[in-house]
Amino acid sequence: MNAPDADATYMGRALDLARQGLGYVEPNPMVGAVVVRDGTAVGEGYHARFGGPHAEVVALTAAAEGARGADLYVTLEPCCHHGKTPPCTEAILAAGIRRVVVAVEDPFPEVAGRGLALLRNGGVEVALGVQEEPARRLNAAFFKRTVTGRPLVIAKWAMTLDGCIADASGDSRWISGDASRHRVHEVRRVVDAVVVGIGTALADAPSLTVRHVQPLGPRGQPARVILDGGLRLPADQEPAASAHAVPVLVYTLARTVEETPERAAALTAAGCEVTPVPPGAGGVDLEAVLDDLGRRGMSRVLVEGGGRVLGSFLSGDLADRVMVFVAPRLLAAGNARSPLDGPAGRALADALDVQDLTVERVGSDVLLEGRVGLY
Repeated sequence: MNAPDADATYMGRALDLARQGLGYVEPNPMVGAVVVRDGTAVGEGYHARFGGPHAEVVALTAAAEGARGADLYVTLEPCCHHGKTPPCTEAILAAGIRRVVVAVEDPFPEVAGRGLALLRNGGVEVALGVQEEPARRLNAAFFKRTVTGRPLVIAKWAMTLDGCIADASGDSRWISGDASRHRVHEVRRVVDAVVVGIGTALADAPSLTVRHVQPLGPRGQPARVILDGGLRLPADQEPAASAHAVPVLVYTLARTVEETPERAAALTAAGCEVTPVPPGAGGVDLEAVLDDLGRRGMSRVLVEGGGRVLGSFLSGDLADRVMVFVAPRLLAAGNARSPLDGPAGRALADALDVQDLTVERVGSDVLLEGRVGLY
């Protein structure tokens, strides 16, 4: 392999390592590192848990004396500040690394190019931008929250081939198959919150918990977020009924709390956290909700519906990714529910382009995934 090919290959390995931290390291980024000497990988590692040693330190420790004069491949700019662990730049310089190859610069203000400058000033050759786009996509949640203060938003729904998410009565159980529902629970266990509107909460009394797979030990269950401008969520019905065990955040309006204090008190007594936000189009202000979730340290949220909530997120350019399960079924009902109930009058010119689209067979269903935002 020539040098550019080798750089891409070793960075690809570092990215594979980094992915193993998904669900364990948030709100930190996923990072992988590989130490290469004379064309052979002599040490590798990844950031395995929040507060634990960084990928560079793990890889350098594994390489031991083999790190001296070697190349280090790392998926994100090494940190240069004291946080929960010492600066990785110090460890790299102390190990005698000759060259550092970095996929993407860290947007965190205390790093943001300073780590690379410190390495260069220390006599280390630095290459930046190898496998940059895959590295950005891997840590899209970290980049978005660092830059905007908001979590990455994944909009998910299941529908029939003719675009229905429920019949006229609201019955949607079950459009998708067992394999698709299993996949959704795999996603739930690596997000910080699952978001639904009050319509879905009233119709389905959903638990919104991880069930078909084991929750990740240190993470546990995601928070359940209910968008409920009128405080109609019953305190004795799921998800509120289990709020003492798994957090429930109810976003409502200040005037609703003032006008119906007994409802807010009942939900609070059940263990829910009732948070007033400004009014938005047809309900609560979704931007204010995302701002609050970001302040709580959340990196990823999964919006599961219903149609009005999903439509509001997408038409308001507040979703980053879509995850659509299409079942091989036809409802053929003119009064069925559609997945996205956005504002009237929206023109085709306003349609969102889905980028990086992937298509996958999941059991009997087809899963479409793609990016609809910058991240």
